Amino acid sequence: MAQHIILIGPMGAGKSTIGRQLAEHYGYSLVDIDSAIEKRCGADIAWIFDVEGEEGFRRRESAMLEEALAADQPVVVATGGGIVTQPRNLQLLGQGGVVVYLMASAGQILRRTRNDTSRPLLQVADRAAAVEKILAEREPLYTQIADLSFRSGDGSAGRSVARLIEQINGYLGAPN
Repeated sequence: MAQHIILIGPMGAGKSTIGRQLAEHYGYSLVDIDSAIEKRCGADIAWIFDVEGEEGFRRRESAMLEEALAADQPVVVATGGGIVTQPRNLQLLGQGGVVVYLMASAGQILRRTRNDTSRPLLQVADRAAAVEKILAEREPLYTQIADLSFRSGDGSAGRSVARLIEQINGYLGAPN
């Protein structure tokens, strides 16, 4: 196999959770872009947004993606939802490995993030409208760059990941 597996999709689609399970299954390291940025900066994403703005955060995100994809060994990369908003990232993703779009509905995203105060783009009065706007802007980009699309959140996490592994292996021509 020996290819990076890159998870893209909206916030709350399960990229970090599914990424951990895929990394364990394949024996790869997991690079969770947001967590790696927080660790390197010693600050959370919300603070980076406050101090540097979205543009500053996106620069850090792009640099971390480039670093992750330069790894000598294959890794699973869990990206942030907005990774596709930067043209340079689309180029990196397109050349970086198998790109899996984890799809989630607006309702799923709202349920999964309802108590989450760490997502700067959802710290608004009308969270539903914000989610709808984000999905409308990013869905075409997710679809454009993805090698595989997978609806996250259908059934148990274990069965869901098993189905995703089958799809990835089928795409790569690897045995299940």
